Amino acid sequence: MTSNSFIPKGAASFRIDYDGPVTDIHFLLLPKMTMLAFSAAVEPLRLANQVTGRELYRWFLMTEDGEPVRCSNGIMLMPDSGLETLPSSALAFVCAGTEPADSFSNKVLAWLRKHNAFGVTIGSVCTGAFALARAGIIRKQKFTLHWENQPAFCEIFPDLVPTANLYEVDRGLMTCGGGHAATDMMLEMIERDHGQDLAVIVSDMCIHSRSGSRQGVQKSAYAVALGSRNPHLIQAMQFMQATVEEPEDIAGIADHVGISRRQLERLFKSYVGTSPVQYYIDLRVARAHALLNETSLSVTEIAAATGFNSATQLALRFRKRYGQSPGAFRKSWAAKDQDPSE
Repeated sequence: MTSNSFIPKGAASFRIDYDGPVTDIHFLLLPKMTMLAFSAAVEPLRLANQVTGRELYRWFLMTEDGEPVRCSNGIMLMPDSGLETLPSSALAFVCAGTEPADSFSNKVLAWLRKHNAFGVTIGSVCTGAFALARAGIIRKQKFTLHWENQPAFCEIFPDLVPTANLYEVDRGLMTCGGGHAATDMMLEMIERDHGQDLAVIVSDMCIHSRSGSRQGVQKSAYAVALGSRNPHLIQAMQFMQATVEEPEDIAGIADHVGISRRQLERLFKSYVGTSPVQYYIDLRVARAHALLNETSLSVTEIAAATGFNSATQLALRFRKRYGQSPGAFRKSWAAKDQDPSE
């Protein structure tokens, strides 16, 4: 890209006194990456340049081999280069999306390890944390990734626990859950580099309401409960989420939150429209669905990881929910992967 490519014309303007260096940001695009998250990360950089009329940021796209990469929505993106050596002052983000555990090669991991060792700041967008974890870059820092992929991540990397927050910036590691969380993460960077006023204007240009804190959760799995403002219902749902592998009986859950089983059943029926038993089962089956999608765990292992006594018990619940057995579901995806038309 030429220098002018980084400073598009626009009507809005904001004066900034800055004579420092340009910040170069390199996005490593992995197969099946999420375009929404990627564009949500790039656009604040473009707008920061546009409203100031200054080249504050430059962005470059890389793929493993320099060839176009197909996003999860099927659209192809053309990179600027293949993997290349970056200066230690650079900032690099790994962009991933669906099937993140299978989206990177040993060559990509070696590149990440090399640049991390040389002092390049490396982060991730959406599910790029899978590659960072495999490369050994995530250690004791706080980090996050898209909520949908967190169960599979925790099965593969049991010693690493992502947060439920929109994004995290901790000890040189920047990660976000994808979607518009990428915008929030970049706005924090813009505010750090060039002040709050510019970050506010860029946010307005994005027609984006900032979360106000990286601690904002990506997804309220308890939206109904939160809307009800009933602490017992919220606590019960949180307890169920935390005990998927070793489910507690409903009486035990009711006792844990300090109400009777009948009261708990009434709350679920009133606000959720189902029984606590069914909600708990659906939660576990949904977790199994995610693990089938994104790990190579056997059906028996997934049954154990989701609190079912056997693969047969899981299969019965899974078929009722999704219309096919776990094995058939996995084979259907394998067939799609082998289809040259895909």
